[in-house]
Amino acid sequence: MTPIQTSSEVSPADVGVARAAALFEHMQPEQAAAMLEPVLASNAASAPGWILMARIRLAMDQAEAGLDAANRAATLAPDDPRPLAIASRALTLLGRHDEAMSMAYRAVVVEPKNPLWHDRVAWALLAADRQIADAEQAARTAISLDPNEAHYYFTHGVALAALGHVDQARQALGTSLRLEPGNPVAKHRLDILNGVAEPVVERKKRGWKLFGRKDDARTGRPEERH
Repeated sequence: MTPIQTSSEVSPADVGVARAAALFEHMQPEQAAAMLEPVLASNAASAPGWILMARIRLAMDQAEAGLDAANRAATLAPDDPRPLAIASRALTLLGRHDEAMSMAYRAVVVEPKNPLWHDRVAWALLAADRQIADAEQAARTAISLDPNEAHYYFTHGVALAALGHVDQARQALGTSLRLEPGNPVAKHRLDILNGVAEPVVERKKRGWKLFGRKDDARTGRPEERH
């Protein structure tokens, strides 16, 4: 007798998404996308699948495709802040800063106690080069919610430097380095403030990379939570 399938059983779509996620976590975004595309073609209502696809597309520097996937996920899961944060980052990369800020704030409204979304607000504002005081406040809020995450002090240091508060920026970046010694991005920022390194033009998306706490799945980029 064939057993009756229950809703708690894993579907083929779930398996496909999980396999694509494993490829993505092993730094194989092209293979992950290739595996995920047919899954979504036959299971277009998979919000986790679209969230993962959005992450993959952004990792592949495909901001428009990432935004489309994030919007699909947001429609399917309106109470999930992750698609909003992914869309915010994609919009920032596309230079659509007003929309990016709006999406970031929406993620905060959905889940106000998650520091990732406050950090996304900070970077949306910093990338837009406006309301820097609000960016600094958002970074401080992220720190208050997770005082052991190096990246939030890095964000705070960048915001403080943009406000001209150099001494405080040095302190924040120093704290970031104490929490994650040797991080080259934070070290370079601090060296610039100390006058021992020259500023370099970097691709903006580097600013959103969270530092490497491996023990907490929530410390990936906002769009990388799953």
